[in-house]
Amino acid sequence: MAGASLRVVFAGTPDFAVPCLAACRAAGVEVVAVYTQPDRPAGRGRKLAASPVKDAALAAGLPVEQPVSFKADADRATLAAYAPDLMVVVAYGLILPRKVLAIPRLGCWNVHASLLPRWRGAAPIQRAILAGDAESGVDLMQMEAGLDTGPVLIERRTPITADDTGGSLHDRLAALGAEALAEGLRRTLAGETLVARPQAGDGVAYAHKLDKAEAHLDFSLPAIELERKVRAFDPWPVAEAEVAGERLRIWSARAVERPADATPGAVIAASRDGVDVACAEGALRLLAVQRDGGRRIGIADYLNARPELRRSSP
Repeated sequence: MAGASLRVVFAGTPDFAVPCLAACRAAGVEVVAVYTQPDRPAGRGRKLAASPVKDAALAAGLPVEQPVSFKADADRATLAAYAPDLMVVVAYGLILPRKVLAIPRLGCWNVHASLLPRWRGAAPIQRAILAGDAESGVDLMQMEAGLDTGPVLIERRTPITADDTGGSLHDRLAALGAEALAEGLRRTLAGETLVARPQAGDGVAYAHKLDKAEAHLDFSLPAIELERKVRAFDPWPVAEAEVAGERLRIWSARAVERPADATPGAVIAASRDGVDVACAEGALRLLAVQRDGGRRIGIADYLNARPELRRSSP
């Protein structure tokens, strides 16, 4: 295939997929169509909104397809009519049946935001932070019928730092995914057949979809677990907790030591350095919060609104 063109159908939906679409366009392949989820109601007005990938595709003048599924023969026929050599799938949001996987001559590639087989599934970025993983990464995978079970073509790794949030790790992995995809496309265009490495049989973990109910902080748990939850759930769904009789969204916090006799859930210190809430092990120091109906504020501004907390601190 050296010197030949490559007809690519791209399938993706959220912001995470946009750098990969840009990588396809920059790689010299022919992006013949972009598939993305149907427009969904969004915002306070619940008006239909296009996905980030659709916006990027339309801005680039690319054809856009938005089937609800690929169950209908007509939808599969539309895909086949594009005569793709390869389909690149990045956080598309639909499970592709075997009949779809078989349409492109070179099959389907997927960019997945974890080091497989750990964190197969919908929310690998947040699950890695929640679990306290030291490392994450992206895998360029040859797709098969199972959920994220295909062999790995290219891998990129990155450490998870103590300051990483769901948002910061998301952005870093999106860039790494685009790099891995660009390498795969470049090597394929040069005539190379990428070697697919089967995933290990052990170490499998599933990254289940995030639920807003998970965002509640239970101070009967160790502080380090709650710190990870605060970081993982920034920017969505955002951790929340009852603190001194008030429901707060917790945007930034860190685990610290606490007195041995403190009751979990009690505010044990409050100063410009933070508001410390006792946990089963250690304390969670709140650094940035959001009150009902308010905006995100630093802890000093919060204490200005609740000076009684500062006065009651030991």
